[in-house]
Amino acid sequence: MLNPDKKLYVAHSNGPLFILPKMANRHGLIAGATGTGKTVSLQVLAESFSELGIPVFMADMKGDLSGISKAGTLNKFITKRQEEFGVEFNFQGYPTRFFDVFAEQGHPLRTTISDMGPLLLSRLLNLNDTQAGVLNIVFRIADDNKLLLIDLKDLRSMLTFAGDNAREYTLKYGNISAASIGAIQRGLLHLEDQGGNLFFGEPEFNVFDFIQTDNGKGVINILAADKLLNSPKLYATFLLWMLSSLYEELPEVGDLERPKFIFFFDEAHLLFDEAPEVLLDKIEQIVRLIRSKGVGVYFITQNPLDIPETILGQLGNRIQHALRAFTPRDQKAVKTAAQTFRQNPAFDTEKAIMELGTGEALVSFLDEKGAPSVVELAKMLCPQGQIGPITTEERNTAIRQSPLYGIYEKTMDRESAYELLQRESETRRQEEERLEKEKQQQQIEKERAAEEARNYRTQSRSSNRQSPTEKMFGNMLSSVGRTLGTQLVRSVLGTLTKRR
Repeated sequence: MLNPDKKLYVAHSNGPLFILPKMANRHGLIAGATGTGKTVSLQVLAESFSELGIPVFMADMKGDLSGISKAGTLNKFITKRQEEFGVEFNFQGYPTRFFDVFAEQGHPLRTTISDMGPLLLSRLLNLNDTQAGVLNIVFRIADDNKLLLIDLKDLRSMLTFAGDNAREYTLKYGNISAASIGAIQRGLLHLEDQGGNLFFGEPEFNVFDFIQTDNGKGVINILAADKLLNSPKLYATFLLWMLSSLYEELPEVGDLERPKFIFFFDEAHLLFDEAPEVLLDKIEQIVRLIRSKGVGVYFITQNPLDIPETILGQLGNRIQHALRAFTPRDQKAVKTAAQTFRQNPAFDTEKAIMELGTGEALVSFLDEKGAPSVVELAKMLCPQGQIGPITTEERNTAIRQSPLYGIYEKTMDRESAYELLQRESETRRQEEERLEKEKQQQQIEKERAAEEARNYRTQSRSSNRQSPTEKMFGNMLSSVGRTLGTQLVRSVLGTLTKRR
């Protein structure tokens, strides 16, 4: 696809149509109704970037894109295109690496709860503003207490801890309601049922592993998304995390002669559906600023109206396939798409959009000054790789031969919030048991002392009480004692009298 002038040749009208590499990081859009050729256009662009040594990332919705790793073959349609364009296609496979959140069709892609952050998690869990605020507080408490949030059990433990100690934290961080904690916990359980426990954990994926070349060609990184797409919000949030990670990790490089990396975001409408304002602001910021990191973002969607105007205006390179105008919204989409192009006096843009055949498109790329070129009615080139999926055996072979094989396949579970809170809970439980035992021992000793006191008093009272017999003998002895005493006194007194 790459011509000698180092331009990205992707379509043909009256002559070749190129994307200038220097303008490729100004982002782009591939739009069109189902079955009009968006997937083929995506594959053509990916191959063109790879030819230029630019790595790319794209999600594979149906497994069709895996064929890019294998050389294509000639057929009647491609033969006709070669004759029309006056070119000869050089069929070849491209260096490809496969990834899968669920670790079934590629290398696992994982991130940590902390790296995902409260904003994206709130979006993922569909939290309202109050619940999102509580989640943000929980993250702050974890940070302040140096508690790592790596996987779902870490966050669940942290939520329980914050809820149990809500009164202590309310004055410092804000209100932590039990209802909000419960809502977040329910959302996490639902996320776990969708497989969230598989992509929250370690080892965490290093985004720089996407930015690789192989024999001078950019590596094409393909995410298996057929299963992930069953949870559309999960899919959109996960891809937004990847885009955010690129934005945060890559250094500023300014305007380069060619991008460092191209990120294709398929089914882009899923990113913006019901997105809160704060998230839309973040997406707009990333799209606006990430090009200074050498990254180009290309959105693929059916309808240009799926993209907010603030972001649509930043997508300089456009490939518009056919749209159907069956409803008022469809008609508005056609009109909007036509108005975003720089008009060509040779044809009616709005009418042309509805009459395009499969593999045909309206194309406008940025020129050397960064201005959009006049829209052209064009035919897209054919891919050099295979159109359609490779076999499961071929995919598994490619995975095992990848230099990344074995790096992300083995999970690890280091000490984090869950383990630390469990240990603290166990220490607290043991301390409570010790105090309870001491309390019980003190109670036993107190009862024993009381019992001894009662026994002593009982014995004392017993020694002071006399039976009738004892009283009789006592009286007798007392009487005898008094008689003997009287007699003794008298005897003494009598003797004294006689002496006188």
